[in-house]
Amino acid sequence: MNIGDKVRLIKGTEEGIIRKISSSGRVEIEIEDGFIIPALKNEVVVIHATEKSYFGEQESKSKEQEAPLPLSAPKDQGLYLAFIPINDQSLSLYLINDSKKPYLAHVSEVFGNNHRTLMAGTLGVGESKKIDDRLLKEMDEWPSFLLRFIPIQNKLETALPAFERQLKMKPTQFFKHLSKAPLLGKSAYVFSLEQTTKELDIRALNQELESLQPKARAIPTKKPPKSVDLHIEELTPNHQGMSNSAMLKLQLEVFEKNLDQAIASGMDEITFIHGLGNGVLRKEIHRHLSQLGNIKYFQDTQKDQWGYGATLVKIS
Repeated sequence: MNIGDKVRLIKGTEEGIIRKISSSGRVEIEIEDGFIIPALKNEVVVIHATEKSYFGEQESKSKEQEAPLPLSAPKDQGLYLAFIPINDQSLSLYLINDSKKPYLAHVSEVFGNNHRTLMAGTLGVGESKKIDDRLLKEMDEWPSFLLRFIPIQNKLETALPAFERQLKMKPTQFFKHLSKAPLLGKSAYVFSLEQTTKELDIRALNQELESLQPKARAIPTKKPPKSVDLHIEELTPNHQGMSNSAMLKLQLEVFEKNLDQAIASGMDEITFIHGLGNGVLRKEIHRHLSQLGNIKYFQDTQKDQWGYGATLVKIS
């Protein structure tokens, strides 16, 4: 029994899709009108498995044929966006090229008129690339995904157009896309990305992609404080309504801004107070610092005051 399975209550007529499975053996089921109802695992059955045992292989196959198709059925391009479950809370996003042609690919999130790039580069034949992670419970907050593709061709081939696909994930449709991901061979929520929109002008597309690149900006020379507190309540008074990912994004932006200022202003060290918590912020800070060439070293510090909930950065 997995997230996305269609199930029926044994002692009732309700049917729905599993949205969450807890370690205690409870499941949350989304029924047709969008309501979530709780149940124990032993109170539900997977519909296909039960029907197969009662009606036989032929009936089971006919039921599978009636299963909802993806938003658009696969065609020749063989390009897919796949959401692979890590556990019952998290998903990894993969871009898959199961076609016979390489592509230049650009994947971004759409925030009104603004875009945030998740991946830009070449996607070879038979290649899959992980582009991001997502929390299942935050699906309603996910922005739209915009995916753009330019075929890579030699001069003797007939020119193929560039194209794009925009997807907005909705829970009522998302869980109907459970299947085996091409190339990866794992159970995933798979969306076909064949050409269904207008063709793109490659020159205009290149100009637009260039406009999305971050512009060079002058780094402020004002010295930041020697110790920067990254606890969310110190950064914004309106943190109660923020998601975990939004809080982490703000904390990392403040960290990077103060680090840039410290380097540009000639400081030899700076301390970032991130607290203990679940360790996600500390891990992201250390990962960023390990990739910089102008850092002598960094280490956990201020044990007496913060219990190693702070990081000292020595700047070269």
